Amino acid sequence: MTGKLVLASLFFLFVSGCRHGSGDGDDRSAENMVLKAEALESSLATDERAFLDNLSSLCGKSFRGEETFMAPGRESWAEKKFMMHVTVCEDDRVHIPFHLDEDRSRTWMFLVEDEGLRFRHDHRHEDGTPEELTMYGGYADGKGNRYRQHFPADDYTIDLLDDDLDREWRVILDEDLNSFTYQLLYGPDLIFEARFDLTSPVR
Repeated sequence: MTGKLVLASLFFLFVSGCRHGSGDGDDRSAENMVLKAEALESSLATDERAFLDNLSSLCGKSFRGEETFMAPGRESWAEKKFMMHVTVCEDDRVHIPFHLDEDRSRTWMFLVEDEGLRFRHDHRHEDGTPEELTMYGGYADGKGNRYRQHFPADDYTIDLLDDDLDREWRVILDEDLNSFTYQLLYGPDLIFEARFDLTSPVR
């Protein structure tokens, strides 16, 4: 569902509440819902909203992928089975669990926050409890467009990982929505890349 459609729906609810509500409290509640939605919508740049909507268009589907680059000296995942599942698609968030073979500990999270579009990595143990290193990522830097966004490491991530590797994540959709690419960079250097085929959903 796009941001405009949600705003229109909330506005209709607000107007209906004004006409048929049982009291001032109902009117204020509906108005607060509209104001909250408008504030949420205004926190995103147009391209960031369009990018999130593009991700949402994949909702309910799963896609196979593969490692397309790993920097020399790092352990390759080329023999592992890559699978992404687009499971949560709401106006303020998209969640994409990323599985490596039977390892289901990772979820990519795209979140609408006051500062803009935020990308986070949610890592959890098998029992659902958070791992020690989790929720790292960053905010979109304003250099992307409706098909790609760049997320330099935020202060939380720099403190959590306690290093100066100048991390940046890039998430790229081709313009025909045929592929989804995830990249990790250290400064200008590409460290890891995975690409998922969106033309043949698993379900």
